[in-house]
Amino acid sequence: MDAVGVLAEAFSRIPDEARRAVRGLTPEQLVEAPGGSANPIGWLVWHLARGQDAQVAAVAGTEQVYLQGDWAARFGRDPDAGDTGYGHEPDDVRAVRPESAEALLDYLDAVHAATQRYLGTLDADDLDRVVDEAWDPPVTLGARLVSIIDDDVQHAGQAAYARGLLGA
Repeated sequence: MDAVGVLAEAFSRIPDEARRAVRGLTPEQLVEAPGGSANPIGWLVWHLARGQDAQVAAVAGTEQVYLQGDWAARFGRDPDAGDTGYGHEPDDVRAVRPESAEALLDYLDAVHAATQRYLGTLDADDLDRVVDEAWDPPVTLGARLVSIIDDDVQHAGQAAYARGLLGA
């Protein structure tokens, strides 16, 4: 398996992890903050999908999935390309209200499909392309994709842990 294949495999595991965390939960459970102040499961899964969507669209030069159709409305949000959850204050977190577990998973599946389509256009040499010169050292496409995976896996794990705290 080549490097792009490894990345595709890693990305393919994220929806299954998120699915285990949200399957069967009610809209009320999705927005319940474990311990009264932790990030809710619905926000965690929305955020991991939003981050992947925004960052992959940026490097692919495509429109975010979120801005196509009624995705934002299904989470009680306005269609805003910059609304990914980064920098959300507690009130912003509470304002993300998935209509259902299926809405979260449908969006994540659509993002995953877009990510896999993009990965299918790459070869190993593409991974060395610099995509962000604001860092020292500059960020390559490969490093950015690994960073997205890392962030998503952490949030999927947090969602699974939060589900356990809910006793669901």
